[in-house]
Amino acid sequence: MPSIFSKILSKEIPGHFVAESDEFFAILDINPLAKGHVLVIPKIEIDYIFDLEPEILSEYLVFSKKVAKAIEKVIPCERIGVSVIGLEVPHAHIHLVPINSISDLDFSRPKLSLSTEEFEDIRVKIANAF
Repeated sequence: MPSIFSKILSKEIPGHFVAESDEFFAILDINPLAKGHVLVIPKIEIDYIFDLEPEILSEYLVFSKKVAKAIEKVIPCERIGVSVIGLEVPHAHIHLVPINSISDLDFSRPKLSLSTEEFEDIRVKIANAF
């Protein structure tokens, strides 16, 4: 059965795409910890990030770096925090979260509720910076 991310990639479910390559794509998290919270996802359906072949994992991190640099250009923050949890969706993904303190990466915190317009504004800014 396709993951929710595969359904977003195939446009069965809407997603706020900020970047895409032949192997990976990046979308805004719909339940963000911060404005600019992005998920970077391999197009291949694989549950565990460390099951990716070494070459693909390398390319994945390089792609993620490009997305992180684009986020930094348009979202004021100290850093882009990186988290790989991998329990909530059985499809590998990296969280890139604009942070100003370590507590900004606490996934038990309440998530932001953004309007469609806010998501679109952030998406366009990151996509243009990418």
